[in-house]
Formats: sequence, structure tokens, C-alpha cells
Amino acid sequence: MSQKVVNRTTGLVDYKELETNILSSIREGRPLTGRDGALTPFIKKLLEASLEGEIENHLLAESEENNRRNGRNGKTLRTSAGSFELLTPRDREGSFEPQIVKKRQTNLHPELETKILSTFASGMGYRDIASHVEEIYDHKISAAEISSITDKLLPIINEWRSRPLQSVYPIVFMDGMFFKVKEDGHCVSKCMYNILGIDQNGRKEVLGFYLAESEGANFWLGVLNDLKERGVEDILIACVDGLKSFPAAINSAFPKAEVQLCIVHQIRNSLKYVSSKDVKVFMNDLKKIYRATSKEIAENYLLELEEKWGEKYQLVVKSWQNNWENLSGVLCYKEGRGKVDDAYI
Repeated sequence: MSQKVVNRTTGLVDYKELETNILSSIREGRPLTGRDGALTPFIKKLLEASLEGEIENHLLAESEENNRRNGRNGKTLRTSAGSFELLTPRDREGSFEPQIVKKRQTNLHPELETKILSTFASGMGYRDIASHVEEIYDHKISAAEISSITDKLLPIINEWRSRPLQSVYPIVFMDGMFFKVKEDGHCVSKCMYNILGIDQNGRKEVLGFYLAESEGANFWLGVLNDLKERGVEDILIACVDGLKSFPAAINSAFPKAEVQLCIVHQIRNSLKYVSSKDVKVFMNDLKKIYRATSKEIAENYLLELEEKWGEKYQLVVKSWQNNWENLSGVLCYKEGRGKVDDAYI
């Protein structure tokens, strides 16, 4: 239906028919661009008219009097309005270089690669991307084509991952996030190590992402050494979860760093072993500890916790005592110490 807007005899655009098709598409809820879009033949005609103008100007400017037209070459052109065969004029001497659509250009839509990269980054597989592109652009794209486009991300990613960092970060948060991925047809667990730094101006900066199959102190040590190689000389406070041997790994790479274990992780782990009927009262006693205005006051509340709950929940109380040095670091600072949002617990 949309092809009727171009008169096959005269080659001219029937603007009345084009207007009718556009209005019909709007009423019926059909897209104007993409597959079967009403604008596709109009875009084709405009491009071919521009190419005709280009070759006319080229032949007029040529010093060779023998050079003249030599038919047309057809090629499939992908655009935001759909795919179609574009006829490009050629000259006898082969000196004509079209500008609006160059000789080997097959993609007029500049956002096609951006859309492929964005869908790839969102986790879509090659098959899903190919289906998505075919639906929008009416063009079948192979896995090899998609791979060649997504490979352009690798230099950008590697440049970002190895970029120089600041010499000092007052606070650095380190944590691992587990997720499932397909690998060789099987679903496996992977751990993404996330490093978030707060610079000396108080701005957040993602220092890096590191992928591994499991979260371990040895791997974290490698991550910390990578930060050193990229220019980090000192970390004042390293905020981490309760992974065993993690503080030792941090102090091995940054001996002067103060390790602050995550209070939220500690509370969640503690409540796992507390009876439901005691949770509310036990939680109120914990709040006195991590919301204390000084380390000394917090230690007094910790002693009260042991006296009140030590016999019933010995392992929980012992965990707070054993980790106390790394849990109480934030209490040494005047501003914002001990503040934990209960919504995260």
C-alpha cells in the first residue's frame, strides 16, 4: 500500500497519496516509520533525488568531456523509516563519490549501532537483538554483525577499567553482588565486585567492577592491588561486609586504612538467631549500641547486651564482641556516627 506514493511511470512522489497513507496509519495506530511505515517510499525518493543532483553537479564540474552517466547500482539501505533498495547513479569514469549516502554505506540511521549496544548492555542475547532490529528496521542482522558492533565496547570498557584514580579516597565501599548467568548452556553463579569511592570533594565515583565466581578475601586482595596500580595511595575508611579475612586483606594492601564492617550486615546476621518473640526488644538494645554518641558509651551498651542476652544468645553477642574493633570505627567521628536507617535492616 505504501509503495503507491511513488508513481512507477513518472518516478515522482504522489503527495496526495502520501498524505492519505500517513493519515490512515495514524487512525489505525500503525507506525509511520519502521516496517511497512508510510514514510519509507518518501525517504527513498528524496534520497535518490539528492543523488541525482549530486551526479549532475559532478558531471558539470568534470574536466573530462567523455565522462557521462553509466546506469545505477542498487543496494539495500537500512533507515529508521525501514529498509529499501536505493538506486545510486554511477558515471563512466568511476570518479563519482556520492556524499548523502556513500558507496559502501548500508545504514542511514545513525542510532542503529547505539540501539544494538544499549540492548546488548541491558543483557539481551544475540538472538533477541537480531529479532529486535528486524522488527524495527525490517532488516535481518547476523550474529557476526552484532558481534562486530558490540566488540566496539571492549576498548571503551578496558580504557575505563584501567583509568588513573585519585591518590586518596576518604571512604571506599566494597561489596560483592551475586547473580546467575548462562555459560556454555548452563546457569552458573557469578559474583560482581563493586567498588564505590567518595573523593575528597564528597563526590561518589565508581572505581571499578570485578567479576569472579565467588567472593573471597584472596580475590579482594587482587582488586585492592589493582587500585594501587591505578594510583590509589591511601584509603581512610574501607566499608565492607562481614566476609572473613577481608579486614586482613585490606590492611595488607593499605596498612593505614581503617576498616568499618557494615552495621546492617551485622544486624541482619544477628537477627537470624534471635527468636521472633525477642526480636523487638533485642533490636531496641542493639540500637543503643550503634546509635551511641561515642565509642565509650557504645561499649557500655554492649556490656549491658551481654548481661541481658549473653546466656540466651551467646553466639550473637560474641559476634559483636569479636568484630567490635571493625564495627565501632564510625563511632570515632563526631558527625553522622552510628546512623543506620532501619529500613535497610
